[in-house]
Amino acid sequence: MSNKPKFTLLGTKTRVAAKNEPNLPAPAQTPLHRGQVERTPATAGSGLAIGHDTPVDSAKNGKGRDMAPRGFTIASIVVAVAAFCNAQGSVVAPGAEAKKLAGDFRFTEGPASDTAGNVYFTDIPNNHILKWSLEGKLSTFRENSGGANGLYFDKEGNLLACEGGGRRLVSITPKGKVSVLAAEYEGKKFNSLNDLWIDPEGGVYFTDPRYGNRDGMQQNGEHVYYLTPCGREIRRVIDDMVRPNGVIGTANGKRLYVTDHGGGKTFVYNVNKNGSLSDKKLFCSEGSDGMTIDARGNVYLTTDVVAVYNRQGEKIEEIKIPERPANVTFGGPDNKTLFVTARTSLYSVDMQVKGARTRVSPELRSGRLPKR
Repeated sequence: MSNKPKFTLLGTKTRVAAKNEPNLPAPAQTPLHRGQVERTPATAGSGLAIGHDTPVDSAKNGKGRDMAPRGFTIASIVVAVAAFCNAQGSVVAPGAEAKKLAGDFRFTEGPASDTAGNVYFTDIPNNHILKWSLEGKLSTFRENSGGANGLYFDKEGNLLACEGGGRRLVSITPKGKVSVLAAEYEGKKFNSLNDLWIDPEGGVYFTDPRYGNRDGMQQNGEHVYYLTPCGREIRRVIDDMVRPNGVIGTANGKRLYVTDHGGGKTFVYNVNKNGSLSDKKLFCSEGSDGMTIDARGNVYLTTDVVAVYNRQGEKIEEIKIPERPANVTFGGPDNKTLFVTARTSLYSVDMQVKGARTRVSPELRSGRLPKR
């Protein structure tokens, strides 16, 4: 049975130009994948009202003026803009299939790519952190992982892990040495750390929900925290969510996306210079488990599918995986492969877009400590 995913692509409908219009390049015709639907005006995401009639003032009485540029008709402009929109097309590479790389796990989560493109992920119930190499080989990076969930690499190549069972944030060197970065807030243990993202300054945002048994909870709710660069301080930055889960930021560190899995919504925040968050806005009315972001600024959520939203919060595509996805990341030698942890397996999908890589601040490059 084929593992080819079904792609649902959303966007714009186009109108055909009249025969007497100027010769313009024909809109790119992208072959439809199986299960793909026609693009619709509601989710164009281009900032232009394509698919609607554009008014042109009548010039018969000399009072109006033609709003179309000279030498072009409104219909031809619509076709030209639609050609530009269609040129980007699917984020998935043409003919790509969801490849099952490895299986027979209990519950896979937390994929993260190192600078070379190797992908590390967790098998939570089995207490393992695993590695899928560029050569296509599977190995165990760490046993007795403390129920590690979300993973993320820092600029020095250390792997940061949210230990759900250990209720702490740890850093693991390439040789396997473990250091505890955060284990409590205001003298109380965390709930069950879930996911994280490292900003350009080296600070760490991490979510702390609790799923299942709630015995032993010491915090007064399920919140989001920020570990300042060099581990100086832990701050609670979000305290109004039901159950926060996935978190990802833009490459320039100016915006942070956090999903409220328990509330069924995803929000976006402005990141202030001191790492605090402001200007909370609803990004989309859909919750998620894990999240990632590509170089175009599209945000990937995991629900029944991998749902792709543009930066305006409009869903532009859905990628269906044979098993229900839990988390996603970009990796591979050119950072153009989407890796999906899905229940008992690890999958990959070849993409047309690259994943976004968080920029490192000049202070960190020079070895100076950020002031946050």
